[in-house]
Amino acid sequence: MKNTLIVLPGPTGVGKTGFAIELAGRLGSDIISCDSRQFYREMKIGTAAPSGEELAQVRHHFIGFLSVTDYYSISLFERDVMALLPSLFGKNPVVIMTGGSMLYMDAVCRGMDDIPDTDPAVRQKYTEMYGKEGIAGLRIALKLLDPEYYAKVDLHNPRRLLRALEITESTGRPYSSFLTAPVKERDFRIIRAGLTRDRGELYRRIDSRVDRMMEQGLEQEAYSLRDYRGLNALNTVGYREMFRWFDGETTREQAVMLIKRNTRRYARKQLTWWNRDNEINWFDASREKMIISWIEERLAD
Repeated sequence: MKNTLIVLPGPTGVGKTGFAIELAGRLGSDIISCDSRQFYREMKIGTAAPSGEELAQVRHHFIGFLSVTDYYSISLFERDVMALLPSLFGKNPVVIMTGGSMLYMDAVCRGMDDIPDTDPAVRQKYTEMYGKEGIAGLRIALKLLDPEYYAKVDLHNPRRLLRALEITESTGRPYSSFLTAPVKERDFRIIRAGLTRDRGELYRRIDSRVDRMMEQGLEQEAYSLRDYRGLNALNTVGYREMFRWFDGETTREQAVMLIKRNTRRYARKQLTWWNRDNEINWFDASREKMIISWIEERLAD
């Protein structure tokens, strides 16, 4: 059998973890997590990280291997996964990768531009600028330093703006000049099986999952991380809304409602992103046996 990476994209709450574990158990495969927030060991509840029982069933990689204070990036993830895969393929010709971080998944499947790491002092400079001047300050700086990227970036996403400014100043080259690399050739086959559900059902699953997170202690987990709220790792759904409640900007009930709403919005964003990829074959996540049969047929080719 050819070395094969089975990629399971899908929106948050669709059931990727459970299906990946079932498939991995059937194939004897390891699982590579492609959820950039599950990388952080302090954020177990709010990221719906696999439970201890689930981790015991199948060997997972890239779960809880970082602290929220650690620096990590898409390029480092690509490097680390590509370094890991040969040893995994040495034990089993099939490896599974699943998660909801679109750019991280694309970096492994298609490669990404060779962008150098940034100077921590430069990163701190622009982080402080963001704290003092808000997103407007970042926009002005980027428009001056890299008008080409400014014209196409999501101007409402501070992480993208910060990243572009860090790279531009650290390297002395506009960030846009790095975004030209062709798709990289991989020495393994990639099978993409996307998981989806009826939108109403997906939203009900998301709402139920948020309720479970609150029961499991999301409030306490977020409170323990309040001093790190300015870090990139904590700029994510579930924690942002909790921090607003701690600051008295909302009630607890409103915070929970916002987490549900913003999670549903993120799920739509994920589907919009992946729907542009015509190499993904989409399946209703409830039809597990059919999906497994389809994958096994492809593996036999």
